[in-house]
Amino acid sequence: MDRRDTIKSLLLGSIAGGVGLSTVPGCKTDDKTPAISPEKVGLYGRNEAELAHDQKIFAETYLTEYELTTVAVLCDIILPKTEKFGSASDAKVADFIEFIVKDIPNHQLPIRGGLMWLDHESFSRFGKSFAEASGPDQIKIIDDIAYPDKENKKPEFAQGRSFFNLMRNLTVTGYFTSKIGIDALGYVGNRPNIWDGIPEDVLKRS
Repeated sequence: MDRRDTIKSLLLGSIAGGVGLSTVPGCKTDDKTPAISPEKVGLYGRNEAELAHDQKIFAETYLTEYELTTVAVLCDIILPKTEKFGSASDAKVADFIEFIVKDIPNHQLPIRGGLMWLDHESFSRFGKSFAEASGPDQIKIIDDIAYPDKENKKPEFAQGRSFFNLMRNLTVTGYFTSKIGIDALGYVGNRPNIWDGIPEDVLKRS
């Protein structure tokens, strides 16, 4: 079982337990006007206070375009495109994470600090930002921070490991609450059935 199948199994168990799924886009066109409003994306069932909160979040800017580019690169390393399903970028996971860091401010410093750590590590090793480094060089850094149970963990990678754990959690959440991710899970939820009477074979046995 590969990592995507493992995640699917875990999430299907959560859905069976009653977890609701919804996509939360957070893309923007500039610093003042959100590209997508809560009303347009179907966030129904929201009271006035909740809608006002959503409008405020959609209108804010926290992560820069440069930071969002790095987020997208990292998300695609965590959940790359496969033959059957799209990547994290295809599911607009970077937009989801941008929304989350504005909606939950205590994520802001860990995310921004982690992105700075990632670039510092990449510049130290390869003389390039993480987003500009080659794929194999990016993986060399990720291999040092992606496995919390790895033996001989280097203390200088502690911040990187903490950051990667947070990003992995947000990426998986963003992906598997998107349409692409739900299709990947194969989750269809409850569906109406059509009653066309007692089956003929049952009637014959009566």
